[in-house]
Amino acid sequence: MERTARSLYENAFEAQEWKAKKRSANMCARRGTREILILATSLPSGHFPLHETDTMAVPDYSDVTESKPHSHNPSAQQDVQKNNDPALNTANEHTHTHLHHTAQAERGRDETEFSKGTTYEDSTIPSQDPHDKTLHRRHLPDAPGPKLPAAVADTEKGNFSPDNRSDEDPRTHTFSTFYLKYRIYFHLFIWLLFTSWWIAGLILHGRRDPVGSRTGWLKPFLLWLVITLRLMFFYVPITVITKPMHFVWNKTAVRIVSFVPDKLKIPAGATIVVGVLLIGGFASPESVDNTRDNRAVSLFGLAVIIFVMWATSKHRKAIKWHTVIVGMFVQFIIALFVLRSGAGYSIFSFVSELARDLLGFANQGTSFLTDATVPKLGWFLVGVLPAIIFFVAFVQLLYYWGTLQWFIQKFAVFFFWSMRVSGAEAVVAAASPFIGQGESAMLIKMFVAHLTQAELHQVMTSGFATIAGSVLVAYISLGVNGQALISSCVMSIPASLAISKLRYPETEETLTTGRCVIPDDDEHRAANSLHAFANGAWLGLKIAGMILATLLCIIAFLGLADGLLTWWGRYLNINDPPLTVELIVGYICYPIAFLLGVPRNGDLLKVGQLIGTKLILNEFVAYTKLQTDPAYADLSPRSRLIATYALCGFANIGSLGTQIGVLSQISPGRSGDVSRLAVSALIAGALSTLTSASIAGLLVTDQAAYTSPSTAS
Repeated sequence: MERTARSLYENAFEAQEWKAKKRSANMCARRGTREILILATSLPSGHFPLHETDTMAVPDYSDVTESKPHSHNPSAQQDVQKNNDPALNTANEHTHTHLHHTAQAERGRDETEFSKGTTYEDSTIPSQDPHDKTLHRRHLPDAPGPKLPAAVADTEKGNFSPDNRSDEDPRTHTFSTFYLKYRIYFHLFIWLLFTSWWIAGLILHGRRDPVGSRTGWLKPFLLWLVITLRLMFFYVPITVITKPMHFVWNKTAVRIVSFVPDKLKIPAGATIVVGVLLIGGFASPESVDNTRDNRAVSLFGLAVIIFVMWATSKHRKAIKWHTVIVGMFVQFIIALFVLRSGAGYSIFSFVSELARDLLGFANQGTSFLTDATVPKLGWFLVGVLPAIIFFVAFVQLLYYWGTLQWFIQKFAVFFFWSMRVSGAEAVVAAASPFIGQGESAMLIKMFVAHLTQAELHQVMTSGFATIAGSVLVAYISLGVNGQALISSCVMSIPASLAISKLRYPETEETLTTGRCVIPDDDEHRAANSLHAFANGAWLGLKIAGMILATLLCIIAFLGLADGLLTWWGRYLNINDPPLTVELIVGYICYPIAFLLGVPRNGDLLKVGQLIGTKLILNEFVAYTKLQTDPAYADLSPRSRLIATYALCGFANIGSLGTQIGVLSQISPGRSGDVSRLAVSALIAGALSTLTSASIAGLLVTDQAAYTSPSTAS
């Protein structure tokens, strides 16, 4: 068939369609099946992009029916059960050719697959009215010329692909069509804009302003470098970097490890980590109460936490010790990087500052609705919930643009290679120290309905294991050392992964382990960015309401328990202090304080009571007591240091309401699983925080420097 005269855009569109069709067919062939994805049959017969003299017969897909058996999309995980989630059925999957990349740049990229129609529960995003598109175009006659498929581009992911549900797509794709034709000029303009901005800033400020200032040269340069590399890889395949890296890795580390028998790899790795802990913890000189005896207790406490998690594990035989060993090793390395180098502290402090500034913009909306003094009241109602509503709306916008899907796909590959965890888990763990437990769960909104039990447990554990960068200022204003807070937050990232996988190891296939399958059932529910942002605001309002109601009920129920215990204790003459849940938990935490390495000089009970206060009330009350209560004024520097790290987490009864509220609103069908796993995740998160306290007790020698007030933020 000879090519007829077509418009430039039509040729480009059909070329991208044909590439997607070929990739889908090749994907099926690699899996050993005869199926062709339903997406591949959407191209009209006769519409094949060929050179002017080429001919080709139309492929015969007539024997492809939905009733035929379809293959399963397996993950790279080992020793796990097959996951029957329909999102992993290749009949429900399709791929997208990226809107921004050229065909050459797509070579060697990790394939991201998208599933449709695989989420059973109703969407949290309002459904599109079936007449919306009809009413929009009722008075607009069809443009002359060839009729193109309705879904020209999937702007929600930045992708270019046909769509089988074009009649449900409310978008017109006018800009996408124009962008596709002239994208190189868009990219060139963006690069020139940021290059000129960076050079201008360098001329105006770079020569005289220090690197750490707000107008220093380093931060603009890093931003310019990221944008330059991102634009470059729209045209250059990423393999120019990954192939040399793979070559060096395979010729060095892989070759060395190959000489170790498989049965000895895990014990050898554990031995190396223990050796690093011993050298890093005991090589430094002793100080007043940071003796090697106390450090030995801290190391023993770390071992006890790991043993307790192993002994109470849901599936002991399924534990992936690779994840545990690498997690504890990375936690120790991060501690060294942040505590022993100024660069490490500056980097993570800068990231926390950005997160705090982002969430702080919600205060402007609160001030408009109320008064400028209201955000300064410090109330949960006006200080936390508005930030959650704004962040949920912002995340919905990022999903529409395709930004978060890209990050999750990259995390899925890297973190499975490094720690044998899924991309969804890694994204939440990495984000929790900076944006908070509720906000971080929103980053994987479209995956929550498809998470395994172990993934749900990990998502909640990561939220409980740390505080958020957005609230650091409040604790620093109390006089808590900023470097101790930031180091504890960052150390919780690998710690939460390791501890959660001990308590609740993975036994099922996941959607984001080694490869990424993205459920995109909501992908066509937004007509444009403004529509997506409004949908997010509505969802954020529902999540905030759920958090508010759940917190109110949980704290009220805790008050009821305290009232009953106090009444019961009066008859036993337990009056000063009265018998409460907080008092009981404080005494239970007495041996925990000992295992963390608190000196045996009368500080054990005090630190145990602070930990109990944090678990029952919250970390803010505990930090306030630590800094202002005269009863804790005589704590030794080592005890104060360990308490600072041990309190640095959201693991408390009230946070159960936040976690249950957020996840239950994101995926109402999983609320039962969330409630069943919440208490276990709370305990795992608390113990993750305590591992950071143990490592701090091992590493920090100048303890007074990490317990004095800090002006860092």
